[in-house]
Amino acid sequence: MPALNVEFTEAELAELRLAAAAAGKSVKGYVHDLSVREQARRVFVEGAAAFIRQHAEEFDMAFPDQAPRRPANAA
Repeated sequence: MPALNVEFTEAELAELRLAAAAAGKSVKGYVHDLSVREQARRVFVEGAAAFIRQHAEEFDMAFPDQAPRRPANAA
C-alpha cells in the first residue's frame, strides 16, 4: 500500500497525539482518517456550491421573499 511521510513540529505532533488518543485511534489512523474526511468534505462543498449556482434563479423564483436583494442596475 502506498505510504506518505509527513513532517510535524514537536508541538504539532503532540497535538496530534492528544487528538488521536481522544478519538481512540493511533496517530497514523487519525491522520489518515482526517485527510480522507477532509477530501470528502471538499468534494461535497464543491458539489453543493455548483448545485446552488445552477439552481439559484429557480430558488429565487420559487421563494422571492428569500431571494437576495440586488441593486436595480445589477445585471
